[in-house]
Amino acid sequence: KTALITGASGGIGEALAQVFAREGYHLVLIARSEDKLLTIANELQSKHGVTVQVLPKDLTVPSAPDEIFDELKNTPIDALINNAGYATYGEFVDTDLQTELSEMQLNVVTLTHLTKLFLPAMVERGFGQVLNVASTAAFQPGPLMAVYYATKAYVLHFSEAIANELKDTGVNITALCPGPTESGFQERAAMEESKLVQNDLMSSQAVVDEGYDALMQGKTIVIPGFQNK
Repeated sequence: KTALITGASGGIGEALAQVFAREGYHLVLIARSEDKLLTIANELQSKHGVTVQVLPKDLTVPSAPDEIFDELKNTPIDALINNAGYATYGEFVDTDLQTELSEMQLNVVTLTHLTKLFLPAMVERGFGQVLNVASTAAFQPGPLMAVYYATKAYVLHFSEAIANELKDTGVNITALCPGPTESGFQERAAMEESKLVQNDLMSSQAVVDEGYDALMQGKTIVIPGFQNK
């Protein structure tokens, strides 16, 4: 089996790559940083004996999903892992518009586009899995992170709706909804001072272990961690 993982160069994405490789999946890893992806690929290939293909792409570019699909036209994808995403932090009147438009492109449009491209073949084969990384942010509005919380609400509702449509097809979709997690996420969002990240954070590995188990069990929603639930 082959798993495609976006945002695989660090944090939850890298942890997902570790778990899928451990379970014997061949991998296609996608992120902007080719150097980081190659380092991870070499490690996973030597450790687990799986094949790892690296596709350096900027997923905020609208053409990226079509390019990925075209490059993988001879590689059946059994598990699509839509993990790539980022946040902006601050009052909406002050935050940068272009950054937020790119955030929406990545968190919402690219995720939808990739799912649209790879899902039909899974349904035709009668087997496949999609893991969409949402957030506990999906369950409420988020002042100071207004756009991010809204994008994750989309991911959750989109995943739930399609999961319902796919009953009895052999394909399942799971929305992984972690709370604040140890990763590079907070630094990129410039939110290290936020109260959200002042408490003990779950590790990426702990989040991913729960997410992987839920995906394999066909659960539609998983919220890792008792406190997050």
